[in-house]
Amino acid sequence: MERFTCGYCGAHELQTLFATQTRAGENFQLALCPNCQTQTLVPQPTDAQLAHAYDDSYYGEKEEKFGGWVERVLDGFRNGRARKIARLLPSGGTVLDIGCGNGRFLQSLIQRGFIGHGIELPGGSADRAARVPGLNLKVGSLAPDDFAPNSLNAVTLWHVYEHLREPKRTLEIISQILKPGGFLVLSLPNIKSWQAQWFKGDWFHLDPPRHLFFQGPDCLQAHVTALGFDCKEVNFFSLEQNPFGFQQSLINRYASERDFLYELLKGNQSALAQPAIRRWFHRLLGLLTTAPAIALSILEALAGRGGTMELVFQKRPAALE
Repeated sequence: MERFTCGYCGAHELQTLFATQTRAGENFQLALCPNCQTQTLVPQPTDAQLAHAYDDSYYGEKEEKFGGWVERVLDGFRNGRARKIARLLPSGGTVLDIGCGNGRFLQSLIQRGFIGHGIELPGGSADRAARVPGLNLKVGSLAPDDFAPNSLNAVTLWHVYEHLREPKRTLEIISQILKPGGFLVLSLPNIKSWQAQWFKGDWFHLDPPRHLFFQGPDCLQAHVTALGFDCKEVNFFSLEQNPFGFQQSLINRYASERDFLYELLKGNQSALAQPAIRRWFHRLLGLLTTAPAIALSILEALAGRGGTMELVFQKRPAALE
């Protein structure tokens, strides 16, 4: 046991598991908290390290985060998420998306007649979200007095939960601002997945230093249900996230630079400045591994070990008592 601090419960005696490295060459470890079963990136990144990790290259250096065709594909996934949320809620309901990115998921809901609130950190994504018509945007982080108690129909976090400095506090605030019967939807990496177990420090969804902690499905359900929620749905398959997780993790295992194909897809100058033969080699690897990665993603999902997971929780009326 070593004296690091758990990213969820604050306990100090953690068991180190394995090492990982950022794209910038910074060294970290993942450590397990015996108290709450959360796995935390240690030592916790400094403010300076996080500021560098969330620079313009993270948000995408162009008008959009990704290149044209990739962004159009992602819009299809965003619209699919909006349709799912719309089916859960009454017409005209109010939705808060924490870490709303470019705001297009909320834009799709707004176009369906819902009221959309988004929270996003300063940067390129917040600038894009500010241009979405009808979107109520806060640039910053969720605070207890941002919304009245029992005022929201749904709160969503699409691959944002693992970025939070104070995840437990955030869940507590959400439990207060959601209406009884309201929904909390969390999508996040699954540290219990085949991908995570096979690739360890090279796993794409580890994404150090931005992903500060990880919880498996049982661990997450225990923490959220303790705050007055019932778990209604768990899904372990994501065509958007899981196959690429396999692809980039495999390439990371043997490549000299972490997440290079991902940087190429974003069109970042650091990747585009590399020799053409290297760029095309990584693109070819991505193409050749697509079908096997999809097949593996289906199998791991069927086994309940998908690379990412999506959980739908509903607030119990008893949580108000």
